[in-house]
Amino acid sequence: MLLRIIAVGKLKEKYLREGVAEYTKRLQLYAKVQHLEIPDQKIPEGASPAEEQLILTKEGEGILKYINAPGPGAVVVLDRQGQNFSSEELAAWVQKIMLGGQSQINWIIGGTLGLDPRVMEQAALRLSFSRLTFPHQLMRLILLEQIYRSFKILRNEPYHR
Repeated sequence: MLLRIIAVGKLKEKYLREGVAEYTKRLQLYAKVQHLEIPDQKIPEGASPAEEQLILTKEGEGILKYINAPGPGAVVVLDRQGQNFSSEELAAWVQKIMLGGQSQINWIIGGTLGLDPRVMEQAALRLSFSRLTFPHQLMRLILLEQIYRSFKILRNEPYHR
């Protein structure tokens, strides 16, 4: 299984980079993990809706070029308005994808303005971790921990409580 984390922006904080590295290392026992970063676009002060849409379009183009390369895979977009899962339900969804013959899951994390609608249209799952807003950099760490937890649940290994 190939897990691709496609995210807008670079991880800036050391503690986030270390956390992401730790969960990436843990996940290597279960799947190959790739991190693909799309450059975030600068948002001008007082940006108009048209300027914001242009930013979403540029970031979206960067994401779309990665979604089906090296091959097609399931697409999960993180979306505050998406579906809420328990950890067990997320594990079951991951298992369904694997048993369905998919060998790749693309996990998409947007930037400050969210995601281009063209990216949202590609989603097999729009996943919400909460109705709260989290910094997109922190979401990478939270996402990786939940994916790791999913594999532990699927293997009946100690970790999940």
